Amino acid sequence: MSTSYPDRTLALAGICQAARLAQDLARRGKTDKVAFAASIQSILRMDAVNAPAVYGGEAGVALGLTLLRDQLHVRVQTPDIEGVRYILSLIQLERTLAKHPDMLARIGHDITHAETQMKFFEETENTGDDPVHPRLVEKLAELYTQTISTLTPRIMVNGEHGNLTYPAIAAGVRAALLAGIRSAVLWRQLGGRRWQLLFMRRNIGAQAAAILKKMGQ
Repeated sequence: MSTSYPDRTLALAGICQAARLAQDLARRGKTDKVAFAASIQSILRMDAVNAPAVYGGEAGVALGLTLLRDQLHVRVQTPDIEGVRYILSLIQLERTLAKHPDMLARIGHDITHAETQMKFFEETENTGDDPVHPRLVEKLAELYTQTISTLTPRIMVNGEHGNLTYPAIAAGVRAALLAGIRSAVLWRQLGGRRWQLLFMRRNIGAQAAAILKKMGQ
């Protein structure tokens, strides 16, 4: 897989997008369905040929790219401190996960198994206009609970109590966090490092802006 700077920016956008999805679900009980679908599907694309393919194309992380552009390039006056905390926690958790090869192997196995099962459910169940099958979200959320959430530091997501106690929303939050870990793995594979977030902020923001401009956004 290419380790180009734009690809690394896409992977970082994937982390940012997953963090925002979890944040939105916890606080508002809803989020961008298209972005959510792209992030969830990225978990299943373990053998993608390049970074854009992980997200079904660059448009799959348009939300994350916009966050990077606005926070690092445009430099909005009110930075999202909570979102930054989630992003850094995801990156740190990925490093912890890398030290547990057995858990990594289990995650890979269970994702493959879930993907196989979903082919049956998608053929037999009608989910209407929902771009992500609820059963897939449930399975990925369960996988997150049984694996990633047992590591430290745990990500404590803040939100409305009513949302976080609603099973479907809670499952969406956990599945989004698993998508964030998937993007953090990709970011690391492409040469991403935490120090870059401090010393290359403007370059990252400018790269995100350039990708969005190419997309017409």
